[in-house]
Amino acid sequence: MFPSDFAWGAATAAYQIEGGWQAGGKGPSIWDTFCHVKGRVFGDHNGDVGCNSYELWEKDLECIRQLGLTHYRLSLSWARLLPDGTTGHVNRKGVQYYNKVIDDLLACSVSPMVTLYHFDLPQALQDQGGWKSPKISAMFDSYAKFCFQTFGDRVKLWITINEPYVCAKLGHEDGIHAPGLKEPGMAAYLVGHNMLRAHAMAWHSYNSAYRAQQKGVVSLALNSDWFEPSRAGCREDVAAAERRLAFTLGWFAWPVFVTGDYPEIMRSAIDAQSKKLGYGGSSRLPSFSKDDPAILGTADFFALNYYTSRKVRPGGGAGQMSMKSDQDAEEVLDPSWPICGVSWLAVVPHGLRNLLKYIKNSFNNPAVYITENGFAQTGPLQIEDVQRSEFYKDAISQVAKAIEEDGVNVRGYFAWSLLDNFEWADGYSVRFGLFNVDFEDANRRRTIYQSGRDYAKIISKQKMKSIQT
Repeated sequence: MFPSDFAWGAATAAYQIEGGWQAGGKGPSIWDTFCHVKGRVFGDHNGDVGCNSYELWEKDLECIRQLGLTHYRLSLSWARLLPDGTTGHVNRKGVQYYNKVIDDLLACSVSPMVTLYHFDLPQALQDQGGWKSPKISAMFDSYAKFCFQTFGDRVKLWITINEPYVCAKLGHEDGIHAPGLKEPGMAAYLVGHNMLRAHAMAWHSYNSAYRAQQKGVVSLALNSDWFEPSRAGCREDVAAAERRLAFTLGWFAWPVFVTGDYPEIMRSAIDAQSKKLGYGGSSRLPSFSKDDPAILGTADFFALNYYTSRKVRPGGGAGQMSMKSDQDAEEVLDPSWPICGVSWLAVVPHGLRNLLKYIKNSFNNPAVYITENGFAQTGPLQIEDVQRSEFYKDAISQVAKAIEEDGVNVRGYFAWSLLDNFEWADGYSVRFGLFNVDFEDANRRRTIYQSGRDYAKIISKQKMKSIQT
């Protein structure tokens, strides 16, 4: 049984749906820049127009209402609000756009969950060093305070940064996300460090200046797969799975929820590997200084993005300076787990329950919002997407078990995504939406999938149950 005030939601991100990349005074973001270089994204796709939600917001609202959502997670485009990244120049048209979105949601009794940063750094700040710069945390804090001041009278659920792990690793180690840097074993740790500092500064700003009046809550959204040993009971595989969890979820959750610092397993592994590679005395994993904001306790709930699971054994990247080499953990797919759409996405709903239990036991039983969970479709369009429909039923059933049988304090579930959209390096070749978007149509026609209809039924049924009890 889900709590009567359970949040039933769907999620989107500004760059993936809005389009209007130069409209209404918006400045360029790193994803605008990244996509305009040939060969970086599947089919040279880009988010210049996307779902055109900047002009078609009312269509999105119709979709939200059709599903019967109680909550909607969206992100703000930093560059649409502050074109050069600073409060020196506020773009009023950007403010008007988000004011309308928030006001329209509330008029329909839908609560907004607002993400401040979902991968799209203003290019003006990237030109000054981006997330590698020691100044970026204070710049983010200034942007966050502007948003709290401007929208916080109506927004009660805030996410500061979405998936710092993905931004750090895919954007600064692997180079397959914006800004496209490949600096293995170095930049990702620095970027992650500055993101944690930025998040903590924004949380403290909210806590001291806005919380008493606005009465909202603030967290950051952490992504993690579930990792389990490749051979059950094998000590080396168990240790490798623990390292993998530490380097993914623990990297950001440990400082915020447990100790105020990185997991010891991560620190010792990076230090040892640095020494082996002749890197010298200093660690590639930065340390928090006494001048940094306190990191511990800077989350009012645990926001989790979960998609898939992996089996793990020791190995990978030996002798290289890389995150893979640091953690000495190699992922393998269980052949019994079906793959959906994209190669990285094995369908493992029970992994979500396992991860929820792990969060409860490792991070002091926090309130949890599942802020993203979804199933990809590729190839020919299937509006009657039976597999995705079954996936959502299975996933939500696992969440129910986590609540009822494991005592996990889950407060909400957000499907990824409301709409088919620009899926980063995969462009429009991968579809995660509850609604299909026809990108060949100038009006970007939205059509509900079977999975959307079935999700709406689940929500309606749960609402009825909560009324009856």
